[in-house]
Amino acid sequence: MSIKVLIVDDSALVRQVLRAIIESRGDLEVVGVAPDPYIARELIKKHRPDVLTLDVEMPRMDGLVFLEKLMRLHPLPVVMVSSLTEHGSEITFRALELGAVDFVTKPKLDVAQEFERYADEFADKIRTAAARVGPRNLEPRHVATAASPLLSTEKIVCMGASTGGTEALKAVLLALPPDSPGILIAQHMPPGFTRSFAERLDRLCGLRVMEARGNERVLPGHVFIAPGNAHLLLRRSGANYMTALSDAPPLNRHRPAVDRLFESAAASAGRNAIGVILTGMGKDGAQGLLAMRRAGAFTLGQDESSCVVYGMPREAAQLGAVSEELPLHAIAGRLLAKLREQGAIAMRV
Repeated sequence: MSIKVLIVDDSALVRQVLRAIIESRGDLEVVGVAPDPYIARELIKKHRPDVLTLDVEMPRMDGLVFLEKLMRLHPLPVVMVSSLTEHGSEITFRALELGAVDFVTKPKLDVAQEFERYADEFADKIRTAAARVGPRNLEPRHVATAASPLLSTEKIVCMGASTGGTEALKAVLLALPPDSPGILIAQHMPPGFTRSFAERLDRLCGLRVMEARGNERVLPGHVFIAPGNAHLLLRRSGANYMTALSDAPPLNRHRPAVDRLFESAAASAGRNAIGVILTGMGKDGAQGLLAMRRAGAFTLGQDESSCVVYGMPREAAQLGAVSEELPLHAIAGRLLAKLREQGAIAMRV
């Protein structure tokens, strides 16, 4: 049975392009298109779609307002279609908080050609969304507000995520104290979104969060997000850990790739690193996490029940790359406990 998709977008060209991509897949079917949420509401009642693709900025009703109403009254899996702007990215992150499963970027120019480049990934996101309904509670059970004395700057934490990762990463970082060891993150995200994502996390967390620029010293209390379209790597310079950026070809269809980050951590930090693989589609990060574990690193994987997509953590677990698998709300606590065992942070008194 095919997956029924309803396209909601005020652009006739975007509706046409998305329809062509979806209908070229044998397991996907477009049951309707709507230029605004009011028409979409009637088509939802009529066709009962499995997945909605939803534009962010539309006439008559804002996409966020519609999404919030939809999740409250008639939950459906939603893939947002968002523009590559700072304003658009902020709205997209809010949409993910409200329960959207994922998003695709809407190009400003050459719409048909740019969408076609990511046609396979777009189709995969629709298939993934079809298995998910409504908002998921990804918040940690408690938020860290006080710091514990730092004993060592040797430890490094590397995290990787994809679909569902923006909310999962937020949950983990909110639960970490401001003096945690330096953290490097590879989240699958296009250019134009990573800076807004870092700034958003910086406003919410006790940690200092920023988009990596390369050649920065990795200090305690600092979090570096891989910029869109660049691999983030960990390098050692004498006694210091440093960030590095690479424009090497995409790996596993992604740049930034989680595998690149994890492999660099295995080579540069070895047992001084901790690796964390979170929710995401595909297999990126599995081989890199295995390299980290073989180099002596402690590794954590998010469990299936708390993942939006149990793809990347599953692949890592099947390879034997995961030391422990935990629900999302328990990851930060276990990470801190391990750091205390290793003497990276002191026990609080």
